[in-house]
Amino acid sequence: MPLIPSLLRQTDAPYKTLMLSAACGLALSTSAFGHAGAHSVEKAALAAPSEVVDCTLENGEAAQCAKYVVKYLPDSLEIGPFCPATLDDEGGIWNWDGDEAGLYRIDGAFLKMLDAQGYTFFNEAGEVYSFDIRVEGPSEPNECISGSVDTDVEMTVLIPATPVMAEEPAMLGTVSKIGIGLDGVPIFADAPSVLDTGHMPALDTCGGHVDPGGWYHWHATATDVNALFEKEGVDADCVNVEQDQTVQFGYAFDGFAMYGSREHDGSVPSGLDDCGGHVGLTKEGGEPVYHYHASESFPNLPACLVGVVAKENFSTTASNGIGSASAPGGPGGPGPGGAGGPGRPGGPDFDAVAKTLGVDADLLRRTLIEAGGPRADLSEVAGKLGVTVDALQAALPGPGR
Repeated sequence: MPLIPSLLRQTDAPYKTLMLSAACGLALSTSAFGHAGAHSVEKAALAAPSEVVDCTLENGEAAQCAKYVVKYLPDSLEIGPFCPATLDDEGGIWNWDGDEAGLYRIDGAFLKMLDAQGYTFFNEAGEVYSFDIRVEGPSEPNECISGSVDTDVEMTVLIPATPVMAEEPAMLGTVSKIGIGLDGVPIFADAPSVLDTGHMPALDTCGGHVDPGGWYHWHATATDVNALFEKEGVDADCVNVEQDQTVQFGYAFDGFAMYGSREHDGSVPSGLDDCGGHVGLTKEGGEPVYHYHASESFPNLPACLVGVVAKENFSTTASNGIGSASAPGGPGGPGPGGAGGPGRPGGPDFDAVAKTLGVDADLLRRTLIEAGGPRADLSEVAGKLGVTVDALQAALPGPGR
């Protein structure tokens, strides 16, 4: 594959090295990629036998994909708590992005802090406002969101069996599709912000919650979340998922494996690219392969994807929610890069944004990725681009976050 100069201008050194190796065939042979197979996902999560099928990648290439049809919830997984009933109770967790930003346990102290900032989630009796997003809407300006499960719902997931490097990394926006856990639970990027909706889609203490369609999914690397609680001083404990910072958590939708925040030998990963991945060993005596690592801040998931995803890689039988026929863009819903990924329906159109701002599109893309993708500090990005924060927010799609 020929080298693409524009790509090398858009990416940082680790990603350049990876792409050069792939392009020249020097280091990344087929064996250098982790493989999703017919037996990669736990049987307890499957609604039908997994298999390898023909599929088409987003770049138009014919490929083979591991196909997983999974249940609304694995048989062996306990979930919750989510929303506390009163200020005296403890619910799940939430990554607050307003004043005094950080990861918090959803309890009386946290909700009173939000009240002081103008977000009131409880009444005078200390009862917490909440609603079941699968069957009803909110009745108050600020409510905690919980969701009941629909035991009939199934999801179909396609993961490339042999990963293919993309021409450029795809940024991940709010509720972008990231991958599937080895436990069969789908993985998504940041949940919608309270600052954008007024409501809080509470996560349980392992980092997951129920979609409006009635199925459970992750918004964190659940096998490594207790380390985050300890680091950030959060009084929470994920007791429903075994904790191990070195093990594989799942596969990203581009086919690359996702691991915890430590190498197989317990050491801290080095040379990570902007997406949180690198080429290295995943087991003693193995071959170096490209893989992602969990970050050490919440949400501890990849900030972008380096590989090409399959078309129509996620769908559900649910009547609403992500992946349903009623979701934006039809079956599949949001993908890498926001609601579809750079250059895809609903995703950030960097050329259009750059034209609005009067800056180079490659510089805009690179600056956003280097600043953290969907978690970028927009004041930092605006400063590097020489524009105002207000202008940047106005030019970006959605809430400009």
